[in-house]
Amino acid sequence: MRMRMKIGSTAYSYRNYLSSGAMSLEGFISHCYDIGLDGIELTSYYFPKTDESFLNRLKRTAFMHGLDIYGVAVGNNFCLPEEGRRREQIALVKRWIDVAFRLGAPCLRVFAGRVPEGYKEDEAFQWTVDALKECVRYGEERGILLALENHGGITETSEQVLRILKNVDSEWLRVTLDTGNYRVNLHEEIRRTAPYAVNVHAKVFESLSEEDLKREYSRIIETLRQVDYKGYLSIEYEGAEDPLLAVPRFVNFLKRIMGSP
Repeated sequence: MRMRMKIGSTAYSYRNYLSSGAMSLEGFISHCYDIGLDGIELTSYYFPKTDESFLNRLKRTAFMHGLDIYGVAVGNNFCLPEEGRRREQIALVKRWIDVAFRLGAPCLRVFAGRVPEGYKEDEAFQWTVDALKECVRYGEERGILLALENHGGITETSEQVLRILKNVDSEWLRVTLDTGNYRVNLHEEIRRTAPYAVNVHAKVFESLSEEDLKREYSRIIETLRQVDYKGYLSIEYEGAEDPLLAVPRFVNFLKRIMGSP
């Protein structure tokens, strides 16, 4: 019997609450339990601190709620011309690899970046590959996968994403597949990237009707099942409606179309 995909949420879905202090990360965990999720993805932007005591408390809170911390996400940029600034970004990613390790999360979402003005894509590509090679080695030592997100810039297409993976050439670099970030030939791009996905951002806006949403996500879920994806659909809500209302509704929607209890 195949394992079913599970449903979680990024902390980013609740960014306005977390950024304003109206919700703490502990409150986010409790809320995710209340709405019937299986796990959580903790975004670096909303950590008030990363000392061991705080991370241990987060880990305990998630465990006591029966939730996996299936991923941590960092907002880095490797496409910087100045070597010193790239070194700072490498150090940032390594620091969050350590955070993921402390939390018991198996993977860290990373970005590549965008080509800076006056430079060529091949230059930005090589900066990213070199940086990722170093970060991946560090992640492997700690048992943490790096999961490169298709996030525009030099990861705007599946071809670009797969080129980076091929050149880094490590089983410790895989993909966070964002279902809303491919702008052309969406389902073909998802199909090409899906075999490398260890996390899937189930992005949702408010522009689609439920009928259209069902049609889109039925195709996406079928594609993931075809490659035997066993991980999380990590909700990334980007609509204007209050996420306290919109996210639980999307959770129930995903459960219905996946046939989950």
